[in-house]
Amino acid sequence: MSDERYQIPDLLPGEIHRDEETIHRSRFIVTMARVTSPEEAKAFIDSIRAEHAHATHNCWAFVAGKPGSTAQVGASDDGEPKGTAGRPMLTVLLHCGVGELAAVVTRYYGGILLGTGGLVRAYQGLVKLGLETLPVREKEASSLMTVEVEHRHFNIALRALEQSRARILDKSFASNVQIKIEIPKATENELIATLTEKTAGGLIVTRHDS
Repeated sequence: MSDERYQIPDLLPGEIHRDEETIHRSRFIVTMARVTSPEEAKAFIDSIRAEHAHATHNCWAFVAGKPGSTAQVGASDDGEPKGTAGRPMLTVLLHCGVGELAAVVTRYYGGILLGTGGLVRAYQGLVKLGLETLPVREKEASSLMTVEVEHRHFNIALRALEQSRARILDKSFASNVQIKIEIPKATENELIATLTEKTAGGLIVTRHDS
């Protein structure tokens, strides 16, 4: 569970925030997402690489923990001159006051060299541009749990989870549907009561809090 409060991207799992700018004919696109682990960050980065497979570069950086923490960070220049993209992007992320954030800056080369200083300014500038309009919210004290319902109650469970602001971390479909979630402590009792009523008691809750 997490009792720390800090700013995080107000984005749902799989949701992205994007902006772009043209600099000396090169098209730069910044794509941001909320990530809570290096594994989530890498999955997000891979999805952007696949989307922009024909781009010249897909440079990236992430801070998967609280703002300013270097416990779960990463960065890559992805073929740009060493130190001109990933590390400058990471520096912006570490000092922006928002945690659990990953950014990929995609570049389609336009034929004009920017030089090392120009590249640093471009990649840092794109991250700053994305941050200007990134929706954020305060991270709430939360719980980790798995809710298990019958398959016929799956859609009911999804609606209840959305209403309680739960974040779906994983789903499995066996004899029953098991949904692992992170949920604000303020809404977890309401969720359990709602699902117990909607499923006529056919609900199993497993808590994962330490």
